Amino acid sequence: MRILLVEDEENIRDVVKFNLELEGYEVIPAEDGKKALKLFNEQHFDLLVLDIMLPEIDGYQICEQVRLSNTEVPIIFLTAKDNAMDRIMGLKKGADDYLPKPFHLEELLLRVNNLIKRSRKEPDAGKEEIHFGNNFVNFKTYRAKGQHGEFNLTNKEALLLKLLADRENEVVSRQQILQTVWGYDVYPSTRTIDNFILSFRKYFEADPKNPVYFLSIRGVGYKFVGDNS
Repeated sequence: MRILLVEDEENIRDVVKFNLELEGYEVIPAEDGKKALKLFNEQHFDLLVLDIMLPEIDGYQICEQVRLSNTEVPIIFLTAKDNAMDRIMGLKKGADDYLPKPFHLEELLLRVNNLIKRSRKEPDAGKEEIHFGNNFVNFKTYRAKGQHGEFNLTNKEALLLKLLADRENEVVSRQQILQTVWGYDVYPSTRTIDNFILSFRKYFEADPKNPVYFLSIRGVGYKFVGDNS
């Protein structure tokens, strides 16, 4: 489990990082908001620990930006801003928890553990087979039928197509695709995803230049639209 720790005070950052690592977490530190957003957009994290008063971009803004593309990753504010209005603001921005400084280290570790436990849900098996138009895909056998007959999908094609099919009619962000299909160890460029979508259109669309099933949502991601939409 990976944690993004955003804290500009080096002593606090080092102590929190060390103790989270003792709990078995992989901790990626950032000392300012700009670096934090860059890391978040490039990598997968299971939880964010955010200070509010940060150089470049403050914690509130980071929280807002994260929530635009990811509503599920737990966020906890760890900050010296400790009055009631600050806490209300942090929760309104989308944080799951708020711990003011000075804090008890054991309390922080317990809150982090609890947030991660709550966020770890058993994955839904999802659809085993889909039919749309004259097309079908079987996600167990990787066998598919498209506009030019039957063929086999590659592993990555099947994973991406299943993600889109399980979220039918929902926009799936590029970041979510990268995390789910490729994992966080090696991220391909978003152009790689575009090429997969182009392949799906060639396989399954009657007119690939005017798709009805595989739609690009500019600046956000992609959406699969089935026959019943």
